[in-house]
Amino acid sequence: MKKSLIVIIVINLLTVTASFAQDTLQQKWHYNVEPYMMFPNMTGQTTVANLPEVGVDANVGDIFGHLKMGAMLYAEATNNNWSVTTDFIYMKLGESVVADRKLIEGGDATMKEYAWELAGFKRITPWLDGGIGFRLIDLDVALDIQTINENKSGSASKLWVDPIIILRSNHVIHNKWLIQLRGDVGGFGAGSDFTWQAQANIGYKFSKLFQTTIGYRYIGINYDKGEGVDRFLYDIDTYGAVVRFGFNF
Repeated sequence: MKKSLIVIIVINLLTVTASFAQDTLQQKWHYNVEPYMMFPNMTGQTTVANLPEVGVDANVGDIFGHLKMGAMLYAEATNNNWSVTTDFIYMKLGESVVADRKLIEGGDATMKEYAWELAGFKRITPWLDGGIGFRLIDLDVALDIQTINENKSGSASKLWVDPIIILRSNHVIHNKWLIQLRGDVGGFGAGSDFTWQAQANIGYKFSKLFQTTIGYRYIGINYDKGEGVDRFLYDIDTYGAVVRFGFNF
C-alpha cells in the first residue's frame, strides 16, 4: 500500500512537472517572499527509546519563555495557472513535561525541529488551487523526566518525508485585500502515520511591493515508529496566530 501510494505520487509529480515546464515558457512569473512569525501552542505526547510517554501542554507564553531560537520563511512563484511554494520552519525550545498521578512527577523536554515544505499547485478555478508536494521533518527530542521511582533521560533524532495533498483558495478584493484558506493531509504511513494542516489568512497590500498578513495555523503530526530502545513517538499539535511580512516582485 505504501509503495503504491509513493508510485502514484511520483507519477503525478512527473506529469505536473511536464505541464509546468511547458507553461513556464509562455507566461510571466511573479514572486512573493514572506518572513513570518508564529505564536504557537503545543499539545500532545512524545517519547524516545524505552522512556514512558510524556505529555506536552504549552501555551504561547511558555514557549516564548523557553524559546532558544526560531526562524520562518515562506516563498512563492506564481503565474496564471501554476504556483510553486516553499516553506521553512526552524524552532529550538525547552519545555516542562506534564506530570501525572500514576508515574511521572515532572521533567523537561528539549525539541529542535526543522520543517521544509515544497509544493506545486495548478489553478482549478479562478479562486481554487489544487496541489501536491512533500514536507521534510527533522526532529531532535531529548527528555529528562522524574518518575515516582527514579530519574530517566534519553534522546533521539528522526528525519522523514511526508507526501502531502493540498487545496487552497485565493481571493483578492479590490486589488488590496487578500484572503486565503489552505488545508493539507499527508504522511499516510510513508513518513508519519498521519499529518494535517489548516491555515486561514487575511492580508492587505500597501503597495505593489509590500503586504502584511495575519492568520491562524494548525499543524498536526503523528509519528510513532519502532519498539523498545528504538521507539520514537511525536504526536504533537502545534497551533497559533501567524504574522507575515510579504515582498512582491
